[in-house]
Amino acid sequence: MGCAIRARRVIETERLVLRRWQADDAAWHHALCNEPRVRATLGAAPTLADSADVIVRQNGYQESHGFCFWALEPRTLGRMAGWCGLKPGTPPIEGETEIGWTIAPDLWGQGLAREAAEAVLAWAWRNTACPSVVAITATGNTRSRALMQRIGMRHDPARDFDHPALSANDPLRRHVLYRIQRP
Repeated sequence: MGCAIRARRVIETERLVLRRWQADDAAWHHALCNEPRVRATLGAAPTLADSADVIVRQNGYQESHGFCFWALEPRTLGRMAGWCGLKPGTPPIEGETEIGWTIAPDLWGQGLAREAAEAVLAWAWRNTACPSVVAITATGNTRSRALMQRIGMRHDPARDFDHPALSANDPLRRHVLYRIQRP
């Protein structure tokens, strides 16, 4: 997939900086994932140690693949407010390149997730050989599904699945898959 990007800032837009994760992002990640509106779509909140592991894993993807779900900072805040980026798909979407995002709820409705996702897709087409990019979410996550459609992704119902990391009675278990082909 190319050489790993080592710069702290990876993508910049008019309002956002997407950057590599830093160790001190763990506390912020932990707090965001414990926010009830975020938990409603992502599931159980991680421990602080789990959040530290997320940073190690994302930085590992950066080193091995040249991309990850980058930390996202609105320029006006100067602090982390979510993440957006690419990562290698894990079962059952192994072999795919996945785009994902999460934005702090106090910033919802400002178009930041769309701005970030469009910048990440443009980066992907310039910097990778990926023939397509996929996104997954719980069936009921209407906000993310609407964003997937706004950035040109199409639902592929034949690829919907029960998330293997979630129990059979978890309301978030059923996931949908959206895809966008390289332009």
